[in-house]
Amino acid sequence: MKTEEEDRLIAHAVTRLSVKYPSISAAVVADAVASTHAHFDGHKVRDFVPLLVERMAGEKLSLLVAS
Repeated sequence: MKTEEEDRLIAHAVTRLSVKYPSISAAVVADAVASTHAHFDGHKVRDFVPLLVERMAGEKLSLLVAS
Protein backbone atom coordinates (compact mmCIF):
# COMPACT_ATOMS: atom_id res chain seq x y z
CA MET A 1 0.00 0.00 0.00
CA LYS A 2 1.37 3.39 -0.98
CA THR A 3 1.82 5.95 1.76
CA GLU A 4 2.10 9.72 1.88
CA GLU A 5 5.80 9.29 2.57
CA GLU A 6 6.23 7.16 -0.54
CA ASP A 7 4.37 9.75 -2.62
CA ARG A 8 6.63 12.48 -1.21
CA LEU A 9 9.76 10.49 -2.05
CA ILE A 10 8.47 9.82 -5.57
CA ALA A 11 7.86 13.57 -6.06
CA HIS A 12 11.44 14.23 -4.95
CA ALA A 13 12.64 11.63 -7.45
CA VAL A 14 10.88 13.54 -10.23
CA THR A 15 12.62 16.72 -9.13
CA ARG A 16 16.04 15.10 -8.94
CA LEU A 17 15.67 13.43 -12.33
CA SER A 18 14.46 16.69 -13.89
CA VAL A 19 17.66 18.35 -12.66
CA LYS A 20 19.81 15.44 -13.82
CA TYR A 21 18.22 15.41 -17.30
CA PRO A 22 17.53 19.09 -18.09
CA SER A 23 17.22 18.39 -21.82
CA ILE A 24 14.13 16.23 -21.19
CA SER A 25 10.85 17.99 -20.47
CA ALA A 26 9.45 17.78 -16.96
CA ALA A 27 6.34 16.07 -18.33
CA VAL A 28 8.40 13.27 -19.89
CA VAL A 29 10.35 12.83 -16.65
CA ALA A 30 7.11 12.71 -14.64
CA ASP A 31 5.64 10.17 -17.07
CA ALA A 32 8.73 7.96 -16.82
CA VAL A 33 8.54 8.03 -13.03
CA ALA A 34 4.78 7.43 -12.98
CA SER A 35 4.94 4.46 -15.35
CA THR A 36 7.82 2.96 -13.39
CA HIS A 37 6.00 3.55 -10.11
CA ALA A 38 2.89 1.84 -11.48
CA HIS A 39 5.02 -1.25 -12.11
CA PHE A 40 5.18 -1.74 -8.33
CA ASP A 41 1.41 -1.51 -7.72
CA GLY A 42 0.22 -4.46 -5.70
CA HIS A 43 3.60 -5.28 -4.21
CA LYS A 44 3.34 -5.60 -0.44
CA VAL A 45 6.90 -4.66 0.49
CA ARG A 46 7.25 -0.94 -0.26
CA ASP A 47 10.44 -0.01 1.62
CA PHE A 48 12.67 0.38 -1.43
CA VAL A 49 10.08 1.32 -4.06
CA PRO A 50 11.06 5.02 -4.30
CA LEU A 51 14.73 4.12 -4.70
CA LEU A 52 13.99 1.49 -7.33
CA VAL A 53 11.62 3.81 -9.17
CA GLU A 54 14.23 6.56 -9.34
CA ARG A 55 16.92 4.19 -10.59
CA MET A 56 14.71 2.49 -13.18
CA ALA A 57 13.21 5.76 -14.46
CA GLY A 58 16.72 7.22 -14.62
CA GLU A 59 17.79 4.32 -16.83
CA LYS A 60 14.84 4.97 -19.17
CA LEU A 61 15.69 8.66 -19.33
CA SER A 62 19.38 8.05 -19.98
CA LEU A 63 18.38 5.97 -23.01
CA LEU A 64 16.36 8.93 -24.31
CA VAL A 65 19.34 11.23 -23.93
CA ALA A 66 21.65 8.74 -25.64
CA SER A 67 19.40 8.34 -28.68
